[in-house]
Amino acid sequence: MPSFNDIQNEIREETTPQTTHDTVRRKYLRKMSDKTGRNTVLYYSGWLQKPAESIMRMMSINDDDKNGFVNALSGLDASAGLDIILHTPGGDMAATESLVDYLDQKFNGDMRAVVPQLAMSGGTIMACACREILMGKQSSIGPIDPQVGGLPASGVIHEFYNASDEISQDPDKSKVWNPILSGYYPSLVESCKKAMAWSEELAADYLSASMFKDEAESDPERAKNKIGDIVRLLTDQSLTKSHARHIPMPICKEVGLKVLDMEEDQDLHDTVMSIHHATALTIMNTDAVKMIENQDGRAYVVKYAG
Repeated sequence: MPSFNDIQNEIREETTPQTTHDTVRRKYLRKMSDKTGRNTVLYYSGWLQKPAESIMRMMSINDDDKNGFVNALSGLDASAGLDIILHTPGGDMAATESLVDYLDQKFNGDMRAVVPQLAMSGGTIMACACREILMGKQSSIGPIDPQVGGLPASGVIHEFYNASDEISQDPDKSKVWNPILSGYYPSLVESCKKAMAWSEELAADYLSASMFKDEAESDPERAKNKIGDIVRLLTDQSLTKSHARHIPMPICKEVGLKVLDMEEDQDLHDTVMSIHHATALTIMNTDAVKMIENQDGRAYVVKYAG
């Protein structure tokens, strides 16, 4: 497999007039599309290379990303399906929902998620809206438990009811809990409940309509149980322990997600990782912080020069 350094050396050796980073990255995007016979779109955030809190919103999933996808999908044959290379920390849930709905309408559900390294939070929701997820040993998705005001929604709900139970059994416990609960604004618990319900409904609906569409039609009860197990793993913080938890391929398979091991086709795996390395190097060496690009080189680049 071409390593990060191999791709870096290839960029250094590139002598075409075009930007060298673009030349190498686009070569591998085209190679992947030619190999699979499907449209390939790269959706890549530079949050690992440029972890500045001040620009995190730019690098996270947001409503502006739809403009990038509209640009990248322009002129493509939708009947060929779509492979989305996902590398993202997640982001706004409403933007994620809107983006998935657009892609689903465009490709009639014929989408595969390709995860070279990390598709977290909203990225995981996007992967759940695909019929398959392609992963390698280095790939992970993440929990989709929502965060409200920077706090884990499920943790807030658990803590609130734990406090209520303890105080009802021993009123003196209010002395311990009051300083904590005083930091909750009045609608926080209700907001957390709604956010949890929204996240769970989105994941369940997308899995039912895509990955488990056939099972949902042939054996609805069995499909419902499978989907329930997956949604619990992804949304229950008592299982994942942290919103930042990495969920690798073996656990994804174990819980029932439809995952293809890219390493069973080593050439495909090498091509995906070459795209990953080339894009990381593009972000490291330019002012790009996010890229949405198709196999024909049609790109939407979010830049930050600060």
